[in-house]
Amino acid sequence: MTLHQSIRPAEKPPLTVRLATPRGFCAGVDRAIQIVERALEKYGAPVYVRHEIVHNRHVVERLKAMGAVFVKELDDCPDDRPVVFSAHGVPKSVPATARAREMLYIDATCPLVSKVHVEAERHHAAGRHVILIGHAGHPEVVGTMGQLPAGAISLVETVEDAEAFQRPGDAPLAYATQTTLSVDDTADILATLKRRFPELPDPHKEDICYATTNRQEAVKALGQGCDLVLVVGSKNSSNSARLVEVAIRAGAGDARLVDDASHVDWSWFDGVSTLGITAGASAPEQLIAELIEAVRARFDVSLVEDDGARETVTFKLPRLLTA
Repeated sequence: MTLHQSIRPAEKPPLTVRLATPRGFCAGVDRAIQIVERALEKYGAPVYVRHEIVHNRHVVERLKAMGAVFVKELDDCPDDRPVVFSAHGVPKSVPATARAREMLYIDATCPLVSKVHVEAERHHAAGRHVILIGHAGHPEVVGTMGQLPAGAISLVETVEDAEAFQRPGDAPLAYATQTTLSVDDTADILATLKRRFPELPDPHKEDICYATTNRQEAVKALGQGCDLVLVVGSKNSSNSARLVEVAIRAGAGDARLVDDASHVDWSWFDGVSTLGITAGASAPEQLIAELIEAVRARFDVSLVEDDGARETVTFKLPRLLTA
């Protein structure tokens, strides 16, 4: 080797990165976060938030730093400070308690979740027993079941539950669904219920929200051509967890849910030539950008953005915050 020659660093291995479209924040999440931000601007800190406003650790930590205080129940809130209800919705008993205590409360329930609440109440008023397809313990399910009296709604989580469900008495039946479910799994559950109870009516509109459907369709496309799919989102985010399942089912070699770039295990990339990246509906775009930079630090990246549904939906903020 001559003196003027230098040792070249090892070249980064090539990696094609496909970025799903759409990904990240949906209109309901964006609205809920804005509600907390506007409440802090209007009323000052602290503003209390019942449950996580959306299921993302980074969003919650940022709002905490701005003065939001996250609590489990209204019992943890003082009477003289504003409280925001999360995007997932709440049982009717929660605003009733807030009114009884003369609290200033702001409801950040996603309008598409509110639509399911109205649908469930309409069925109940018509004398129907409601079957709710969803995941036990999820705040959205707790909120929807809390719209009706005890015993008026039955939760079905799986096809097996649908097979085992028994009609209470001779009541006519109706159904509603959690908005963040797997579209395909829900279709299987509905097919089972319809086979057993052919008189089940169709809902006026699909309960699973447009954002959940669009993100799952985008991930199906990723899964068909990717060795590994990374879904940015928190573990308690239902829609993010469903994206991992959808990717695997669509044919991805592997799929993982990561909170952010620091949670990536780089051994997952052994033998990977095409990586898919997406984010759940409550994950900020900044986390995607940071993940891509972390990948670029280790690979010679060719970035391709998939073509997918373009979302133009927006939801108005409560008048209390815009007046």
